[in-house]
Amino acid sequence: MIPLQDAKNRFSAVVDAALAGRPQEVSRRGKPAVVVVSAEEYYRLVAEARANRGSFLDHLAAFPGGVVPRAKAAPRDVDL
Repeated sequence: MIPLQDAKNRFSAVVDAALAGRPQEVSRRGKPAVVVVSAEEYYRLVAEARANRGSFLDHLAAFPGGVVPRAKAAPRDVDL
């Protein structure tokens, strides 16, 4: 993992490594922040995620079913 300051100083090398197929992990304040990948790899990952994603209707149909109980709350009095 490359600290952000080093990645800034060696940005060209970080990009070259990513283009060579080696994703570059960059940290900020010692914690993982971003991963630099080639555009080709990014688009492949996006296309794969879209292909594996079901429709919203499929998502709703997968709901475990049953009736969700409503909260029993009394309405408030409102002065108009």
